[in-house]
Amino acid sequence: MNALICASRFSAVRLNLLTRKAAPAVAQLHTSAVRRDIDQAAKYIGAGAATVGAAGSGAGIGSVFGNLVIAYARNPSLKQQLFSYAILGFALSEAMGLFCLMMAFLILFAF
Repeated sequence: MNALICASRFSAVRLNLLTRKAAPAVAQLHTSAVRRDIDQAAKYIGAGAATVGAAGSGAGIGSVFGNLVIAYARNPSLKQQLFSYAILGFALSEAMGLFCLMMAFLILFAF
C-alpha cells in the first residue's frame, strides 16, 4: 500500500513538472496610471522651467538694441561698427533662447 502511495505521488509531481509553463525570460515592466501621471507632470514642469530662458533671451535682445541706440547717440561716426556688434549680440542672445526652446521640446517629446 505504501508503495502505491509513493508511486501516485511521484506521478503527480512528474505530471506537475511536465504541465508547468516556463517562466518568461524577461520580466515586463508594469507602470501604474498614477506613475504615468507623475511622469507626465514632471515633463510639463521641466519643459516650463526650460522655457524660462526664452524670457532672458528677450531681455538680452532688448538690452543689446537699447545700448545700440545709446551708443549711436553718443558717437554717430561708429554706426557700422556698433551695428555689427549689435547683430553679434543679437545672434548670441537669440541662440541661447533657441537652445532653451529646444531643450523644452526634447523634454516633452523625446523622453
